[in-house]
Amino acid sequence: MPWTEAAIVSRRKEFVDLTMQEGANITELCKRYVISPKTAYKWIGRFSPDDPDWAKDRSRRPHHQPRRVSEETEAAVLALHAAYRAWGGRKLRRLLDNQGFPDPPAPSTITAILKRNGLIRPEESAKRGPMQRFEREQPNELWQMDFKGQFTTMSGVCHPLTIIDDHSRFSLCVAACPAQREIYVREILAGVFRLYGMPVQMLMDNGSVWKSTDAPYTKLTAWLIRLGVRPSHCRPYHPQTQGKDERFNRTLKTEAIRGCHFNGLDDCQRAFDRFRHVYNHERPHDALMLDTPATHYRISPFAFPEALPPIEYLSTDIVRKVGPAGYLSYRCTRYQVGRAFSGDPVALRLTERDGVMDVYYCNHVVATIDLRNERCTQH
Repeated sequence: MPWTEAAIVSRRKEFVDLTMQEGANITELCKRYVISPKTAYKWIGRFSPDDPDWAKDRSRRPHHQPRRVSEETEAAVLALHAAYRAWGGRKLRRLLDNQGFPDPPAPSTITAILKRNGLIRPEESAKRGPMQRFEREQPNELWQMDFKGQFTTMSGVCHPLTIIDDHSRFSLCVAACPAQREIYVREILAGVFRLYGMPVQMLMDNGSVWKSTDAPYTKLTAWLIRLGVRPSHCRPYHPQTQGKDERFNRTLKTEAIRGCHFNGLDDCQRAFDRFRHVYNHERPHDALMLDTPATHYRISPFAFPEALPPIEYLSTDIVRKVGPAGYLSYRCTRYQVGRAFSGDPVALRLTERDGVMDVYYCNHVVATIDLRNERCTQH
């Protein structure tokens, strides 16, 4: 489907937001977004927080609006904080507005001013939070992936696939899928990996796309392992394990799906693209002190390989090829490790327990064989 003007504008805004993150590699970002450095710096130079249309195609305009707050604004914030030491960014912003201060900064900007001047300690910020939150320390340590409940369009059924970053709550994907099938998920994931890089780990529920009925792995999760991404699953009947993505799906339903009538998947995708931009770049997030997710996210340093890396094992490993039915043979005994690995080699590696061997697929333990009773336990 060709890019719409709205999608192009959203992509430009997302690109510029990512270039402003600490440690951003503009050359790598240009590769990911398939643009030249000249074009990249043109849009970086055009960015203006006070002009919502800065990313649209237009004739050249002078750069006259600085991003940094003025010294007068910063002095006013610090003076108010001295008088109201227990107040945070939202309350101080409202007070500036009530006092008639011209164009008061956003609460997140006020919070940044206080942090920059050493007036808010990280432990105090955590203590003031509405609830205890658990999240990974860095972007791309963990992504959560889920299918939001299906809904009907004028020409069929839509299954929204959502992926968010655990640390920043950045929405990496909201895709309108015709069905919950591996072929669609894999194609979408490849596109997401090309743009944002790959995470260390992905958390999924126990759906059939990423966990088969008779084994913990599917061809999709085996593909993730081959890429170096560690798949994991939430506990059955415990959706709170994926709380961030579950909460995101609720917001998606409220703000982009409920009360809408869609002609088909293309219509759904346009709505999802608009929602994802607002969610990442405009909507303050309570868990981020009213910052937007895009300000806390940066792309992964692990680039997506267009060709799968070879499967290699240690010279001391015992290597066996998994058959079509998911079995390997060792010492005249067949052990089932899963159809997900059929056709590929796995490695048998001795453990510290006598007569027990771990079965590795790439660098991931997928099963354990107990030679004493000739049993295989899948992980």
